[in-house]
Amino acid sequence: MSDELITGRRAVVEALRAGQVKEVLVAVGARDTQGLRTVRDEARAARVPVRATDRRELDRLADDHRGVVARPVAGRASPAQMGERDLATFPFGPEALVVVLDGITDPQNLGAAARTAEAAGAEALVTRARRAAGVTPAAVRASAGALEHLPHAVVANIGRALARLQEVGFFVVGLDEEAPRSIFEEPSPEGRVAVVIGSEGEGMSRLVRERCDLLVALPLRGRVGSLNASAALAAALYGFVLPPRVVASPRQPG
Repeated sequence: MSDELITGRRAVVEALRAGQVKEVLVAVGARDTQGLRTVRDEARAARVPVRATDRRELDRLADDHRGVVARPVAGRASPAQMGERDLATFPFGPEALVVVLDGITDPQNLGAAARTAEAAGAEALVTRARRAAGVTPAAVRASAGALEHLPHAVVANIGRALARLQEVGFFVVGLDEEAPRSIFEEPSPEGRVAVVIGSEGEGMSRLVRERCDLLVALPLRGRVGSLNASAALAAALYGFVLPPRVVASPRQPG
């Protein structure tokens, strides 16, 4: 992302908070919404200049800017970007939550899943290096800036990454529509938990499925046969993993 523009108000706000922006461009005549005021306030707090720019210039820079574009600082990197080996030494808490995406290829789904993971208090996100969505501007925007804050491990092999997590005390739960039991029929896991979501079409790979300590399904009682990755993740986290945990200071939706 070091050479990419940041677009969209939420993503720009989170990039400003993360100290990743050197300049903000705002379309001349942009409606003075609360979102735009927040962009200006965060830029002022970060001492980042805001420049009024002709909308045609923003259109030339990005076709999905929604009136706001940020130029990143040179050489910026995602927070705590990690590899597979780093999972064995990362300072996870005793009840850490990690979200693992096995082959999510849609940047929108990646961003939405990252947003859900960060909102639920996940300490890290794990994704595949190949045949998977990368951290593009579309993914960052869909994450509402969560990808600016969430430590992210990009690994060559999800199965090996899960093994490393298991070595440091993680219980691995895989969401599988063919699992014999649902989230309502299994006790909620305790301690460190990794939740695995498979790809949009094929689900988890066979080897990843075999590496999981537990497979659970989401009961679908309507006519729709499946949920997208981010919706399934939200249901699993808030309906299965989080309820028994003590949250000292829950955040309110912003």
